[in-house]
Amino acid sequence: MIPACAWSAVKAHLQAVAVLDLVASQPVPAPLQALATEPITTSEIKINTSQGTVRARLYTPLHHPKAPALVVLHGVHHLGMDEPRLIAFASAMASCGLRVLTPELPDIKDYHIGANSIATIGDTATWLAQQDGGQPVGVMGLSFSGGLSLLAASDPKFQPSIKFVVAVGSQDEMSRVAEYYRTGKDLRPNGTVELLAPHEYGALVLEYENLEDYVPAPDLEPLRAVLRAHLYEDLAAEKSALSRLTPSQLAEVKQLMDTTSTATHDRLAAAETKHIAEMAGVSPHGHLRQLTTPVYLLHGEGDNIIPSAETLWMADELPSETLKASLVSPVLTHIDIDNHGPTAMDRWQLVHFFGLILDAAAH
Repeated sequence: MIPACAWSAVKAHLQAVAVLDLVASQPVPAPLQALATEPITTSEIKINTSQGTVRARLYTPLHHPKAPALVVLHGVHHLGMDEPRLIAFASAMASCGLRVLTPELPDIKDYHIGANSIATIGDTATWLAQQDGGQPVGVMGLSFSGGLSLLAASDPKFQPSIKFVVAVGSQDEMSRVAEYYRTGKDLRPNGTVELLAPHEYGALVLEYENLEDYVPAPDLEPLRAVLRAHLYEDLAAEKSALSRLTPSQLAEVKQLMDTTSTATHDRLAAAETKHIAEMAGVSPHGHLRQLTTPVYLLHGEGDNIIPSAETLWMADELPSETLKASLVSPVLTHIDIDNHGPTAMDRWQLVHFFGLILDAAAH
């Protein structure tokens, strides 16, 4: 007979296989279906936070309404908690016997990576913990929300409500990430340099967030409409917004969207200098040495939105007793699964990582 503690770990790893299959739209092997196909219910709720009322969705296993709880936070995406990949992941985790809360982060949803979201993350984790009689809950942040989740856990006000933090594809130092968008280089803690051509998305988000640094006031709204539609991948809206621009505005937006040009890089650098304090405020760097909340770090090896060197920096700063697992995986890009190229060992390492998360959430 397998001891209960050993079975718990084995079960978590088997469920991890099922979760990754479900997220990748692959069929769950028949022997695992009983462990990862519990029916779930979803409910739309509103949570009062210090930053205002936010929408949230709670995924609950039908037969385990008091199951352990996990907060999962969306990345920078206009669909917020309604982003299909997030819904698929939250549903898969809930089908393994967890209650999953996906709150909406209004600023992050509108492509603003600001300190207000740290309080929203902490407040929603506190709310969920209170529903459990004060028992702390796990928090998983995707993309930039992962770094903000670590900052929430480092705040004494929120720390008692947070059981552990999982940061997936997250930033350590925002100014270093911003520099990467200009140079394609990110320094690693060991002194080597990660070289990877950055996706245009990162620079465009920085431009959109502080557009007043780049264009005259009369041009703000027309150009914001173009950038917003482009980031939202709404081609019809982008074409419509472009059609309403003056010739000078068309020249301005063409320059902004050329994220590889020297002129754009110079303007990005000037904006970085202007907003250095704000970027420090959304950077875990310098806050992790004293963190006692358990931390799990995961990054895609080929991530060209937030380079994987950022996770190495976080792992380097975290105390060894706090850092429970760190993995840079070729199975992931940014927060997507890549089913082409990784080896069986690569896949096993990712399964093991998620097995640790599921086991930690369940206890």
